[in-house]
Amino acid sequence: MVKVWYEPPPYGPGTSLNRPSYGVIEAKPQFIQLLSRRPQGMLIAGACAAFAAIAYIPIMVRESRQGLPFTLSPEYVAAQRAYMRYHNMNPIFGISSKEARAADEAH
Repeated sequence: MVKVWYEPPPYGPGTSLNRPSYGVIEAKPQFIQLLSRRPQGMLIAGACAAFAAIAYIPIMVRESRQGLPFTLSPEYVAAQRAYMRYHNMNPIFGISSKEARAADEAH
């Protein structure tokens, strides 16, 4: 009978979050290593801000080319308010309430 001595891997699976399991060391850029040591909340907030800025670029380009959408013109908004009043939308606190009608008649 042969005796076998078991030695676990040098770093073991999941022993440390900053190196891969079983001692396989991957070369990472210095920038990635610095980011991994930062607080997670700061990184998440920074990533959200970056994605919001990137998502705003097409809107900014569209605004510079054609201006505001036609649904924000004063005539369209007035027609929309008249339609909502005619159909008695939100009669308690909204456009069809007594206070809103009194405020619009005062103008």
